[in-house]
Amino acid sequence: MTKGFQQLAHYNRWANARLYEAALRMPEERYRAKTGVFFNGLHGTLNHLLVADRIWLRRLTGTGDDPRKLDTILFEDRIQLAAARAAEDERFIAVVEGYDHKALDAVVAYQTLAGQPQEQVLAEILRHVFNHQTHHRGQAHACISISGEEPPPLDLLLFQRGMPGPDLAALASTR
Repeated sequence: MTKGFQQLAHYNRWANARLYEAALRMPEERYRAKTGVFFNGLHGTLNHLLVADRIWLRRLTGTGDDPRKLDTILFEDRIQLAAARAAEDERFIAVVEGYDHKALDAVVAYQTLAGQPQEQVLAEILRHVFNHQTHHRGQAHACISISGEEPPPLDLLLFQRGMPGPDLAALASTR
C-alpha cells in the first residue's frame, strides 16, 4: 500500500507541473478569467489546491503554513504560486515516503477548520487528499479549455507509462 501512495504523490507532482506549465503560458486575462468553477477560475483553483495541501500537511506533520480558509489566495503572483506548488509537492512526496504500513493504519487526530475534533485512519486521509487534488485539477484543466488554450493530458496512465513532465521549480525560476 505504501508504494501506491508514493506513486500518487509523484503523480501529483507530475500532473501539477504539467498543469502549471500550461497556466504559465497563458495570457494574464485568460489566466484570471472567471469560469464558474468552485473557486471562480484557474488562479483561485490553483491557490485552493495549495491551501488544501498545506492544511493537510500541517495536520499530518504539525509543521508548515496553516491557512484557515479554503478560498485563501496565498499568492496573487502565479510565478510565486508555481514555486510554492513545486515546494509543497516535494514536501508531500517526502512525507508520504516516510510512511510504512503501520503508519498508514494509524488513526490521526486533528481539528477541522471549524475547530471540531476529528479522527481518521491515515490511509483514508491520503486517499482523500489525492482524490481532492484530482478533482480540482480537473476543474483547472477545464478552466484552461474554457479560456481557449490547450490543456495538457493528465491521465495517471500517461505518468505510469513514463511521459515526461516539466520541472515546475525550474519553470517558475525562469519566468
